[in-house]
Amino acid sequence: MAKRKVSNMLALAVLSLLTERPMHPYEISSVMQMRQLSTVIKLNNSSLYSVMEALQREELIVPVETQREGRYPERTIYATTDAGRRELFDWLRMLLRKPVTEYTQFAAGLAFLSHLPPAEVTTLLEEQARYVREEISSIRAIIEKADHLGVDRLFLIEDRYSLTLLEARLTFVQQLIQEINDGTLTEMRDEQRIWKVTRPELASLGSDLEKGHDKTDDNPIRNDATSSR
Repeated sequence: MAKRKVSNMLALAVLSLLTERPMHPYEISSVMQMRQLSTVIKLNNSSLYSVMEALQREELIVPVETQREGRYPERTIYATTDAGRRELFDWLRMLLRKPVTEYTQFAAGLAFLSHLPPAEVTTLLEEQARYVREEISSIRAIIEKADHLGVDRLFLIEDRYSLTLLEARLTFVQQLIQEINDGTLTEMRDEQRIWKVTRPELASLGSDLEKGHDKTDDNPIRNDATSSR
């Protein structure tokens, strides 16, 4: 697949909103905040203007008119081109069809947590669980308010997805804390809890299996991971 001319997820949001109707950048930012899109796509005004300049340069969006309201400076209104709409639809099909490996900071921390004492890791994970519970409560409140206002379920899909991921994360963290405390992952030595490592030579088993894996595997997640190395 050819590399996208503008691959920032903010560009996806801009193309989507301008396909709904022509807007100026400030309106795009306002709509994204109103729809809580900033919870799934990072938004700041400087990045927004840079992305819109890139989209215009690639002829995916075009200015259609300028407006002036009162003493405010002129605002340029943009719309998508036919090429921009084709780019949007193709991009969405790819995102919805093909899973990709996402390299998260939390997963990186988990990969190397054995450098810290189990007791400290437990404390850190309990703090993580507290933050996740707060985020779960916040998203549930948003969904409940939207349901009460009669917002179509279609427009809450990304919120429900985020909620599902957070609930799974909380379950995992709670299970990990339990396994640290009940001796599944640790053992007692000299009255201190340490990590249980009975076969250190097998620590790299996962990477060894990866080396011997058939390179013709059709799994897109595995292929994405290996191709990025």
